Amino acid sequence: MKIQELQEKIIKLKKEKDVCILAHAYQSQDIWEVADYVGDSYGLAVQAAKDSHQNIVMCGVRFMAETCKVLSPEKQVVLANPLAACPMAAQMNRQDLIRLKEKYPDYAVVAYINTTADFKRETDMIVTSSSAVKIIKKMSADKILFVPDCHLGTWVQKQVPEKTFKFFNGGCPTHCRMTLDDVKRARKEHPDAEILVHPECLTEVSEQADYVGSTTGIMKYAAESDSKAFVIGTENSIVQHLQFAHPEKRFYPLSKMCVCMNMKATTLMDVYHSVAGDGGEVIDLPETTIEESRAAIDRMVKFGQ
Repeated sequence: MKIQELQEKIIKLKKEKDVCILAHAYQSQDIWEVADYVGDSYGLAVQAAKDSHQNIVMCGVRFMAETCKVLSPEKQVVLANPLAACPMAAQMNRQDLIRLKEKYPDYAVVAYINTTADFKRETDMIVTSSSAVKIIKKMSADKILFVPDCHLGTWVQKQVPEKTFKFFNGGCPTHCRMTLDDVKRARKEHPDAEILVHPECLTEVSEQADYVGSTTGIMKYAAESDSKAFVIGTENSIVQHLQFAHPEKRFYPLSKMCVCMNMKATTLMDVYHSVAGDGGEVIDLPETTIEESRAAIDRMVKFGQ
């Protein structure tokens, strides 16, 4: 079966079965083309809550599907590939956070959205890479325990120097594969290109970039910039997506190693089986988990406005 034939089957099925397909920006182009919404983890969850369809297929990783379920508990949410996880979300569990809170009782807990729903229950605030600086500046707390990504946390700290931060030694294994040597090589090979990186990168990488921002921020910057060449320091699927969107410009990966195998686990055939109803995993969460993690997410929405 050809890709286009399978895509046509998926599009036909999702209409028949009242399904909305969500695709994270790191998914492949063939999945993008059948999705109803493409974006970051929080943006997708918000779209799922607004959408009128009663069935959601998440093409991303598990914590994203959980966030969708939290914001849309009345809907059926299916993770297209049950093996698609987030290593960062697995670096700390709820009990780890409880112990850390006992160590720093006077610190407000700010957690990256890349965490499990159960973990979010113990947090004071949830943030995304695009909203973290804005939200933390608005918080009344002067002491911030930022978990689990210390690299994102360090980047935020530099922009909010008036507050005191403590970090957990976590981070994204995919973004941490990019090094200062990669930046030096990119500058040499593409001297006219701007280097755009995600704040999950190592601090030494972020400090040498022309722009640091979320995945959607990187894509927006590349679209609006007058530059004609860019080195992209985030998951390498974004290089291809930008190439499709802006064929008049050139895009290069900062490192060929920046590939998230969990995002790549989901295939177009996984999407087909999930929409057809004989694949994927239905996400079920305890009512307490939904209620308590929803409270933290709602605070993020309020402060992010």
